[in-house]
Amino acid sequence: MEISDEAVIVKSSRLKSVVWNDFDRVKNGDSYVAVCRHCKKKLCGSSTSGTSHLRNHLIRCRRRSNHDITQLISAKGKKKEGSLALANFTFDQEHKRSKLVNIAHRYEQGQTKDSSVNVGHGNFDSKRSRFDLARMIILHGYPLSMVDHVGFQVFVRNLQPMFELMPFNRVETDCIEIYKKEKQKVSEVLDKLPGKINLSADKWATKDGGSYFSLTAHFIDDDWLLKRKLLNFIVIDPSHTEEMLSEVIMTSLMEWDIDRKLFSVTFDSSSTNENIVCRIRDRLCQNRFLLCDGQLFDVCCAANIIKLMAKDALDALLEVTHKIRESIRYVKSSQATQEKFNEMVQLVGVVEGQRCLCLDNPLQWNSTYFMIEVALEYKDAFSLLQEHEPLYTMCPSEVEWSRASAIASYLKLFVEVLNPFTRTKNPTANIYFHEICEVHLQLIEWCQNSDAYVSSLALKMKSKFDEYWKKCSLALAISAILDPRFKMKLVEYYYPQIYGTSAPDCIDIVSNCMKALYNGHAIGSPLDSHGQGLACQVGSNLGVGNESRDRLTGFDRFLHETSQSQNMKSDLDKYLEEPLFPRNMDFNILNWWKVHTPRYPILSMMARNILGIPMSKVSLESAFRVGDRMLDHYWSSLKSDTVQGLMCAQDWMRNEPEDFKSTSSHSPLSICYDVN
Repeated sequence: MEISDEAVIVKSSRLKSVVWNDFDRVKNGDSYVAVCRHCKKKLCGSSTSGTSHLRNHLIRCRRRSNHDITQLISAKGKKKEGSLALANFTFDQEHKRSKLVNIAHRYEQGQTKDSSVNVGHGNFDSKRSRFDLARMIILHGYPLSMVDHVGFQVFVRNLQPMFELMPFNRVETDCIEIYKKEKQKVSEVLDKLPGKINLSADKWATKDGGSYFSLTAHFIDDDWLLKRKLLNFIVIDPSHTEEMLSEVIMTSLMEWDIDRKLFSVTFDSSSTNENIVCRIRDRLCQNRFLLCDGQLFDVCCAANIIKLMAKDALDALLEVTHKIRESIRYVKSSQATQEKFNEMVQLVGVVEGQRCLCLDNPLQWNSTYFMIEVALEYKDAFSLLQEHEPLYTMCPSEVEWSRASAIASYLKLFVEVLNPFTRTKNPTANIYFHEICEVHLQLIEWCQNSDAYVSSLALKMKSKFDEYWKKCSLALAISAILDPRFKMKLVEYYYPQIYGTSAPDCIDIVSNCMKALYNGHAIGSPLDSHGQGLACQVGSNLGVGNESRDRLTGFDRFLHETSQSQNMKSDLDKYLEEPLFPRNMDFNILNWWKVHTPRYPILSMMARNILGIPMSKVSLESAFRVGDRMLDHYWSSLKSDTVQGLMCAQDWMRNEPEDFKSTSSHSPLSICYDVN
């Protein structure tokens, strides 16, 4: 578009659009041309052409500083609403703008002085956008190589031409920078905790046969909220011995400076894990870091023992399960076969509306249980179909159906018990005792089954359960006692059913352990109302970790015990003597202890430590999975340090909205982090 030498710039009060701040309207003969003041590009400036094409050009103009995109967009919206001028903001627009500035405030904190930019005014910040991309990759588990994908590059270029896409290695560096900054924040949180920390360990696998080991901290914070933070995601070398693995864990604890704060560790049931835990406990006991000599230190995952017993049950049904699976495949092999089977269903009188037959997912053991359960409803129809269909030869026998029915009842209980464990993201330790007791009672009953095949399976499962019960029953019972709806009554209800005439002795063991734990917390606390003289004498040197330096620790214990004997009731005595709190569905045990902390200062410290124990560390998505948790294929191919950074940062970022909601009413966009 050529402009003659006689062309003149036209200034008119009729040019109301904000775009004319960046264009000159030039009269060129009988027509009008709009000339960009930044790149000198010429576009149609006729009054009949509107200004949309001019606005679109400004958004993409590479020579323009891009400082008023927000103004352009808001002006476009105001034009549709019939506003006369850009300055006439409505109340709603002022409110939205204020909200945007508030959201942006968290992004801007900690920026360097040469950073361009106020996000609230719509300026483009390339560095911030670069870190937003890294955060997006971490949060959603995207492959880092997505920045090299042509489709993604085209999308970003069209969305914001000024953004310079970084190569793979630079994005990896940005992700690690975010991880390091967030790691410091997590470290500060752990350092300021009022109580102890509980640790859980999980094994992860990769598709190429590799293994990783994750360590997660569980704790109850100042606000009595149960939190979890992934601390480490460590690659495991097949040559690692038990001693080496225990040393890796101890190194991690010391790097986070939480070795003296540890209260318990939760592992899956195995001899290897048991040896690792013993080494860690011995090391901590040598340094006198464990409270109450680590009475509740070693905890096995409740969901894991349920999964192990479910595996035994399914292994015992392996042949019958195969027949059921093949029977369902045969019925669904053709429309004619399905119709024939439906006739058999009608003949045997199966109630209409029954569930449909479906194949299981072998990687989810609960789906195999559901397949067996539904097939049992049609067992008579399958038997009749075999009589009318010579090609159908996979129907289970009567004995096999009977055994499948008995073992399905085992699986049903296991599924029902696991559901409460996975219903909430961070379940407290008090919810497990009665569920595990029900499993214990059922195992006792199943061992008496008249079918030797079924009873032998029950004995096999019970032997594994007994090992778990021996190790964890105290922790389970004490956690239940700290529930004000149950206290000692739940233990007194279940133990006679489990132990019979030995129940009183077993109840005494639980009661004595409860008192020992209470005394251990009381001796280490200046809050003990019965040991105020003790607190005054030794002050802040009364911690358990200082026993090796304080030669009068034994005297402190004596003083505490004798003060209790002088007709003075402890927190524990008052708590156990008071009436039970009414049972209801909306009860929040952590909120109860938060409210009652002033009344039970020492017992609340004990509750904070014990209720935070992860009795089960299995998430909802992996509760019924067969095998180890699988690491994403894209991330597993990265360097081990990068994998740890991505996994930990993702865990912290995904939990961030919940942490932030408790202290702010900002929008979910505030999950983003400062980049400087």
